[in-house]
Amino acid sequence: MAEAHSILAALVPVILLLALGVVAAVGSRAIGLSPIVGYLLLGLALGSADAGLLGDSSTVHTLAELGVVFLLFDIGLHFSLKKIRSQARDIFGFGPLQVLAGTLALGPAALLFGLPPLAAFVIGATLALSSTAVVVRLIGERHQQNCPVGLTATAILIFQDVAAILLLIIAGALGSETALLPAIGLALIKAVLAFGVAVLLSRIIVRPLFDLVARSRNEEVFTAMALLVALATGWATGAVGLSLTLGAFLGGMIIAETPYRAVIQSEIKPFRGLLLGFFFISVGLTLDTATLLTFWPWVLAIAALLLILKILTNAITSLVFRWSIPGSTQLAFLLAQGSEFAFVVLSLRAVRSLVGEQAAAVLIGAVALTLALTPTVAEAGRSLAGRMRRRKARLEDPELQPREGAAPIMIVGMGRAGRTLADALNEFSIGYVAIERDDRRFREAVADGYAVIFGDMSDSRIWEPVALHGRRLNVLTAPSFEVARDVTPAVNSLYPTLKRIAVVRTDAEAEQFRSLGIVPVVERSVPRGLDLAVAVLTEMGVDAELTGPWIRRLQDQALSRASAVAGSAVAA
Repeated sequence: MAEAHSILAALVPVILLLALGVVAAVGSRAIGLSPIVGYLLLGLALGSADAGLLGDSSTVHTLAELGVVFLLFDIGLHFSLKKIRSQARDIFGFGPLQVLAGTLALGPAALLFGLPPLAAFVIGATLALSSTAVVVRLIGERHQQNCPVGLTATAILIFQDVAAILLLIIAGALGSETALLPAIGLALIKAVLAFGVAVLLSRIIVRPLFDLVARSRNEEVFTAMALLVALATGWATGAVGLSLTLGAFLGGMIIAETPYRAVIQSEIKPFRGLLLGFFFISVGLTLDTATLLTFWPWVLAIAALLLILKILTNAITSLVFRWSIPGSTQLAFLLAQGSEFAFVVLSLRAVRSLVGEQAAAVLIGAVALTLALTPTVAEAGRSLAGRMRRRKARLEDPELQPREGAAPIMIVGMGRAGRTLADALNEFSIGYVAIERDDRRFREAVADGYAVIFGDMSDSRIWEPVALHGRRLNVLTAPSFEVARDVTPAVNSLYPTLKRIAVVRTDAEAEQFRSLGIVPVVERSVPRGLDLAVAVLTEMGVDAELTGPWIRRLQDQALSRASAVAGSAVAA
């Protein structure tokens, strides 16, 4: 009984947090605010109430840190080596210049408040960073992951997460005898080595390991592997003196090099969302209510100054990198807030002794306020940029076009019909990506050079990772009517512009799928998939005069293979 009672007691704070978190998120949405604001206010309210409600608050802070870990892991899933090479200008050029400009503006402001030069530099550099947790969430909600603003903002945030490690070393050395340059140099060496190890692991161990997991056909194993990679890589970098978040980012990069990225992203998403909620609640818990009530004019003034200076420095940096004025405006507003890293720096004993307890509390409150205002500020910047662009032809504005937009066609299933369709799309240079849930067909398609990823499209969790919102056609090459019927309401609600095409064998099947709003293609030609390929090419606007010769060539090849098989059978 005693053991059961202890378990029940331990569940009370968890149930309380989950229930209040749901209320905060739904309530915030109901009044037109981001759930982030609701989580922050919830944390502030809980911190002001009886501390016994949450039991051991260290559990909440641990979960909060894991939320940022999973967020960086998810970011890493989008940053393969190929993508880092393509984004090198933003990561290693734009990012450093943005942080430098912010530091040069905010550092002197800290000097005016009487801080010593080194402390002012640390505070200025810390406030120059932006919130990865908030900005990446906003980018995802707006489906801007492949747009210039989203790509550049994410690249800058990646650099900032690496720079945060160096700042943490400097901040920890304030007021001590620690030599800064050797410590920074050692951290850089460790980071480079960690990156090299991640690349080797992705090539030698991780890909074969995931191939083995795929053969098991056990979805729970994929969930376990996602958690293992995210937590183990974070622990490994933390054990050698680097940040947990850098390790999680590298762990995501390891998987980004494999065709299993989408399925792992779908498995990790629920953990990321839940734990990020705990992160924002923990931010609210760190706020000193008494200090905020006493010095609230200072909190408002510093928050306003921080937003204004960062908008100006971000815009100037963007213009230096030849962004347009509307594009610079949108990016500047998006990255105007403070960073969650500021809470870590301002909680260090050495920093608080130099800055002062009250000043540190005011700064934490100001940064938290900028986080709460970010959705509103970012939307204001987006609207302002939109008004500026009205004078231009929107379709001709390169900053509004995806740099690496999703291929227009998603092929579900890489059997014979799927392969024929993929061959047709390759023939006419039309982008596609295929998804296959059968391990054998998946491995064969990869070996044959098709653009295919592993996953099951009947699982709605994978729709966002495969960027279904950016597709024009979703082609079902071996559809199940029951599955299609079950998912159709969700698909129509989330992706109203997505057109679905299904391969069927009979007219009766065609009527079933047509009743769901899915365009049926009855396969009667040889080779299998030819009728589907013609229908898709026609939908994509390819002229029949161009497809005719290709169709005849494909049919001749199929006839030749059939004749050869028949001849061999007769000879035998």
